[in-house]
Amino acid sequence: MTFCLPEKITPEIFLRDYWQKKPLLIRQGLPQIIGLFEPADIIELAQQEEVTARLIKQFSEDNWQLKRSPLNAKDFEKLPAQWSVLVQNLEQWSTELGKLWSAFGFIPQWQRDDIMASYAPRGGSVGKHYDEYDVFLVQGYGHRRWQLGKWCDPSTEFKPNQPIRIFDDMGDLILDEVMAPGDILYVPSRLSHYGVAEDDCLTFSFGLRCPNLADLLDHVNQAFDQPYPEIDLNEFNIPLRLSPSVQKTGKLDPAMVQTMKQQLLAKLASSTQFDRLFQQAVATAVSTRRYDLLETEEYCDLDEIHLFLQQGAVLSQDNNCKLLYTENPLLLYANGEWLDELNEIEAELLKRLADGEQLTWQNLTTLCAQSTDPANAMALLLDTLCNWIDDGWVLIQ
Repeated sequence: MTFCLPEKITPEIFLRDYWQKKPLLIRQGLPQIIGLFEPADIIELAQQEEVTARLIKQFSEDNWQLKRSPLNAKDFEKLPAQWSVLVQNLEQWSTELGKLWSAFGFIPQWQRDDIMASYAPRGGSVGKHYDEYDVFLVQGYGHRRWQLGKWCDPSTEFKPNQPIRIFDDMGDLILDEVMAPGDILYVPSRLSHYGVAEDDCLTFSFGLRCPNLADLLDHVNQAFDQPYPEIDLNEFNIPLRLSPSVQKTGKLDPAMVQTMKQQLLAKLASSTQFDRLFQQAVATAVSTRRYDLLETEEYCDLDEIHLFLQQGAVLSQDNNCKLLYTENPLLLYANGEWLDELNEIEAELLKRLADGEQLTWQNLTTLCAQSTDPANAMALLLDTLCNWIDDGWVLIQ
C-alpha cells in the first residue's frame, strides 16, 4: 500500500512542515476504508463483552452523560437527538482495517496507539476538545464537519462538572471543512478540534502517541530488575559520596537531596550501561499495547501453512501487533516483550516484516539456505510461524 499523503507532500515534507505543527486535509487519501464498516456494525460491536466502548449523550450544551462498556441493547434505547458511540482498538476486530496502518507507514509504528471508530447520527459530536496525541481522522461513512481552532496545553480549562473533557472557546478557526468518505484530516496533538455529524457517519481515528515520563520510569525500573544479560549494573550499586553539613539529627537537608539528584542525573547521562538499559526500557514501553489481545480458540495447521506458502501465499506483519527492533545488536520486541530466544533466521524474518515487507516462500527458502541444515531450519521456521500467526504477530494471505 502506498502512503496516504498528497502527491506533492513527501514523508520528509510532512514530518518537517506538518507533524505537530499544523493540520493537513487530504481529500480521498484513503478510499480503501469505504465500505469496511456501516453504523450498525459499530453499534453492534459496542455491545460485545470484550470491547472497550463509550456512549456519550448530549442533552444540552452543559448536560452531557457518559457510560463506559460494557454496553447493551437497552443503552441504545430512548437516546437524545445528539449522541455518539466510540469503540477502541478496532484493529482487533478487523484485519482489513488493521492493514490500513500501512498508509501511515511514514510514522514509526511504535507510535501507533489504536484505531478508534466514532459513530454519530446527524448533530452528534463529542464536544470541543483537544488530545495529547496526534491523530489522522479518516471518514469511513457519511459526512462530518470539522472545525480546528486554538492550540491548547495542560493549563487549558475544561467545563466543570462534565464527564468528558470539553470547553467552549476554540479561538479563531483555522479550518472549517466537511469530510466525505475516504477523506483524511491530520490533527496535531494539543490542537483544539470539533467534529459534528452532518448525517449518519463513521469516523476512524488512527491515533499516534509517545510515551510519558511515568511510563518510561516504570519500564526503567523493570529493566533494572531484569536487565539484558550483557548489561552490567554494578556501578549503580556503589554508594554516593556526600559531604553533609551540621544540622539537626532528624532533618533531611534539601541541599543534600539536590546533591543526590545531581549525582544521579550525572551518572545516568554518562553511563554507557544505562544507555543500553534505557534503550531496553524504551523498547518495551513503546511496544506495549494499551489493550489486551483477544484470545482465540482457532489455531493454524502447520501442513496447511506449508501448502499455502508453496502455492503463493505471502506473510506480513499483523498490524494488530506492535513489532519493532533495535540494531547493534539486533533485538526484537513484540507487544512489550523482548524476544530473547530467536535464532538468526527468525530475527531477520521479523525485522523485515516489521519494516513492512511481504515475504514469500522463496524468501523463506533463501533465509534457510544460509543454515548448515536448510531442511531442518525450514521445519523449525514453519513451526515458529504457526506460533506467530496464533499469537497475532503475523498474517498469511
